[in-house]
Amino acid sequence: MENQSSRLLKPDRPVGIVGYGAYVPRYRLPAAEVARVWTGSKGGLPVKEKAVPGLDEDVITMSIEAARNAIARAHIDPAELRAVWVGSESHPYAVKPTGTVVAEAIGASEDIQAADWQFACKAGTEALVAAIGMVGSGMARYALAAGMDTAQGRPGDALEYTAGAGGAAFIVGPAEESVVNIEATYSFVTDTPDFWRRQHAHYPEHGQRFTGEPAYFKHISTAGERLMQELDVTAADFEYAVFHQPNAKFPQRVGQMLGFSPEQIQTGLLVPVIGNTYAGAALIGLTAVLDVAKPGDRILMVSFGSGAGSDAFMLRVTGRIADHRDAAPKTADYIARRTEIDYATYVRYRGKLLTE
Repeated sequence: MENQSSRLLKPDRPVGIVGYGAYVPRYRLPAAEVARVWTGSKGGLPVKEKAVPGLDEDVITMSIEAARNAIARAHIDPAELRAVWVGSESHPYAVKPTGTVVAEAIGASEDIQAADWQFACKAGTEALVAAIGMVGSGMARYALAAGMDTAQGRPGDALEYTAGAGGAAFIVGPAEESVVNIEATYSFVTDTPDFWRRQHAHYPEHGQRFTGEPAYFKHISTAGERLMQELDVTAADFEYAVFHQPNAKFPQRVGQMLGFSPEQIQTGLLVPVIGNTYAGAALIGLTAVLDVAKPGDRILMVSFGSGAGSDAFMLRVTGRIADHRDAAPKTADYIARRTEIDYATYVRYRGKLLTE
């Protein structure tokens, strides 16, 4: 393989994550309830349930909650932010930015970059890479990147069992203030038609066999391998690995392909209990890891976005983590806070039943 070292993305000055926050809606739809409605069966479901947003929740409101948690952990004035970027594939408006609403709601100044990012399920990590570049270049001291979704599946489709809601926000800042140092990133993309939604379509389509190979597995394994090769590390050098999680099986299989054990993957594997949060899936998995990680722990995170591409990150937890972790609710707190709903309530909350 040709030398890829020049293709690693490294900032001009050391940067890291100074604050992080997650958000998961309280409502839960059991997979067994979906199966009851569409197939009449209840068994053999790898996903227990998924998170569902309430009638008053969308990508904007959930991003605000996650961003406030990140600000609380960063111990900074939100007016110091110079960018607020939100990645999602379910922005509330086709024409009107999510980022401006989030920025104003969290108390950011008007002297700020605010924008929405799209790249299917890696829209959140795409925004994170941009934040790393902005802070690492010296253009800003702090930048906020969020990945959040209220993803939907066509009624009765396989996606309906797993398409959940939630995500996370991260504030990138100087390495000397960081709870997690960002040592390097690498991105790998190709034109692979595995999953898409055309304009005006209510629900996404997926290319069946393309969703595994050559989409998910090729992109995550390539991004992870190239990052580790160029940094001269192996799976044994990491305490944790977090991969995009469209279901319960894919991240475990790709982790095994890269040499990781089930124990290294388990902490960040949240899809069985909240579903696939799409643009927030890898990011919210990272927040669960940061809630328990120790100083010095290394973390590999690799996202995946259909269409298709992956962003890989090598992260190292710093000694500052203990002083910041308890400043906001942990991801496990949001997961434990649950109200079960039936399929009829889910249909009403998600607007799948038109009443006018």
